[in-house]
Amino acid sequence: MNNKLKIPALLRLDMAGDKEEQGLVRLNKFLSEAGVASRRGSDRIITEGRVTIDGRTAVLGDKVISPGNIVCVDGKEIKRIEEDVILAFYKPVGITSTSDHNDESNVVDFIGYPKRIFSIGRLDRDSEGLMLMTNNGDLADRIMRSRNEHEKEYIVRVNKDITKEFIREMSGGVLLDDGRLTKRCFVEASGPREFRIILRQGLNRQIRRMCEQFGYDVRNLKRVRVVNILLGDLKEGRYRDITKKEREELYTQLGLK
Repeated sequence: MNNKLKIPALLRLDMAGDKEEQGLVRLNKFLSEAGVASRRGSDRIITEGRVTIDGRTAVLGDKVISPGNIVCVDGKEIKRIEEDVILAFYKPVGITSTSDHNDESNVVDFIGYPKRIFSIGRLDRDSEGLMLMTNNGDLADRIMRSRNEHEKEYIVRVNKDITKEFIREMSGGVLLDDGRLTKRCFVEASGPREFRIILRQGLNRQIRRMCEQFGYDVRNLKRVRVVNILLGDLKEGRYRDITKKEREELYTQLGLK
């Protein structure tokens, strides 16, 4: 006769402690790993009431069993993606850095990639250049967190000749119109009306606002590098998979496996 006490499955999960709770993961982590959005973006989608778990509207802090629970966004079932997609994309002027399909110029529809992806950070509609696209929410979060200070490099053309004073003031930290002081950065002239700048933060329209404080208007702004990924000779409107070497170096710099 078997006298062993049968413990219900849910109770066994509770007894398991914090060891990722035997398959339980936070909903925002699940959504980011499924390529829906970054964790921050996933929190927003959850707050908007667009996510359900087994038919119930989800709330912030929910956890799911994977595999097990049925998670839907806007009524469509979402599943974890095992393989990371990381694309280098040359965003043209006029394309917006959003996954919102209500925006006719959204970057996801423009690319038309066969798997669910989203942009890592933003690049102004009026700007062009390198944008990384992925289905890996952890990767996106690591790059976008300002405290990590990962480099982004730009080539900027302005409306009048650049002076030594302008370069010095731009690199030393600029007090913006909202009272925030930008971090020190590398700036060097690359032509009479063109300069190269490397930022370790990403405030909204930061470079344009920095220039405006000194009476300069940006005529063209192109991002040419994110961390170790270069725009290179990628054609406007095209994308490529990053190489194995680029991926390994990126993961190393971000502290990811």
